[in-house]
Amino acid sequence: MSISAAMVKELRERTGSGMMECKKALVETDGDMELAIENMRKSGLAKADKKSGRIAAEGIIGVKVSEDGKTAAIVDINCETDFVAKADDFVKFVSDVTLALLNSDVTTEEQLNALQLADGANVEEVRRSLIAKLGENITVRRFEKYQTNGGTACYLHGSKIGVIVELAKADGELGKDIAMHIAASKPAYVSEENVPADLIEKEKEIFVAQSAESGKPAEIIEKMIAGQIRKYLAEVTLVGQPFIKDDKNTVGKLVSSKGNQVLRFVRFEVGEGIEKKEENFAEEVMAQVRGS
Repeated sequence: MSISAAMVKELRERTGSGMMECKKALVETDGDMELAIENMRKSGLAKADKKSGRIAAEGIIGVKVSEDGKTAAIVDINCETDFVAKADDFVKFVSDVTLALLNSDVTTEEQLNALQLADGANVEEVRRSLIAKLGENITVRRFEKYQTNGGTACYLHGSKIGVIVELAKADGELGKDIAMHIAASKPAYVSEENVPADLIEKEKEIFVAQSAESGKPAEIIEKMIAGQIRKYLAEVTLVGQPFIKDDKNTVGKLVSSKGNQVLRFVRFEVGEGIEKKEENFAEEVMAQVRGS
């Protein structure tokens, strides 16, 4: 039987196991999902089976930069509650994973899961042991690593928002200012050249539809649309945004005045893009009372 990516994904979600482990289990059972789960549980690979379906939208961001400033790493590791996010074991796990990533050549999720930590166990083994110990689903959601001949910088806002930036030339002070700005202002792209053409076209279509209702002459509408596009690009691009420490100056002008250039950046915020389950504590207690 052909093992599809969807089957592998479902098994991963239900067991919390790695992609290769899930694919192997499905191949061995000829695609029988329940038998694969049973076999993985028996072999100790599915310790997180019951908890893997839970929404993990809390957690912390880990960021680290090498001593020479040439390498930076960022990791987003999630759990279910802010209580566990503050637990010493969880905080140490995030720090250990970030440091191991910084000092490795890992590029894929599978490689990261297999990465050995300081105590000799790999990331996946420690993750599962923490699930058993702390009683919550824990996921290594995403990570990024920059290596450059220029310079890198990072900024961590509390433990919930993290940023790493790559500059054409090393400049620790500028890099930190830019990273702090990104954390606060959430730009989507470095510059206008990085904004997908189809995205600009969609925005233009919206502006055209809005402007058509104004009843103004075509040449005026054209100028209005051009102005709206410029405003949109300034809002979504890092170099176009007003600098948070001096809103009379754009980030682009600041960087240029330092003879530098922002090559890329990444911003992680805990829980972004995850649909959280709305809990009603009173109803939950009543349900337990009725069931007792």
